[in-house]
Amino acid sequence: MTKPYLLGMAHDGTSRQSTYRIATNSREFAQFLKIGIRKLHVGAWIYKEGKSRNLWIVEFPKKILRDIEIRSKNDKIEYIRGYFDAEGGIAKNSSVRYYLYFCQKDKQDLLQVKHYLEELSIHCGVIHNPSKTVDPNYWRFYISARSYNDFAKIIGSVHPEKRQFLRMKI
Repeated sequence: MTKPYLLGMAHDGTSRQSTYRIATNSREFAQFLKIGIRKLHVGAWIYKEGKSRNLWIVEFPKKILRDIEIRSKNDKIEYIRGYFDAEGGIAKNSSVRYYLYFCQKDKQDLLQVKHYLEELSIHCGVIHNPSKTVDPNYWRFYISARSYNDFAKIIGSVHPEKRQFLRMKI
């Protein structure tokens, strides 16, 4: 676990007064995050949200991400990996064409991720709004099919489900 990875993950988190909350339906992934955050010398805890929901929350202090800057190539890779694990999508159904994408309501955020990917020679599609009538502030871009292998090898994923589907493409 690195701070740039965690910063990428935080894009899907809920920001509270002094903590971030990251939700996942994978208890295994929640445990991974908690252990990784604790290795960064800050507290982290997990709890299940609701009695009947399969939703795990990892909560940790905001101070760990204060003043983090993404500078090096490795920082960019870690940040993108965290962002993908939080906000990325991947085709899971073998009956549909394989795809990888990023989505986010903050278009500037998404432009930055796309820029980092292109610096790493990973080809991306155009940022677009899939449905202005459903949500005019929702943005998405796809990874080009010619860059699937590069994405899997360079960026990858530590999310158990996404990691499995990316490995199928290597």
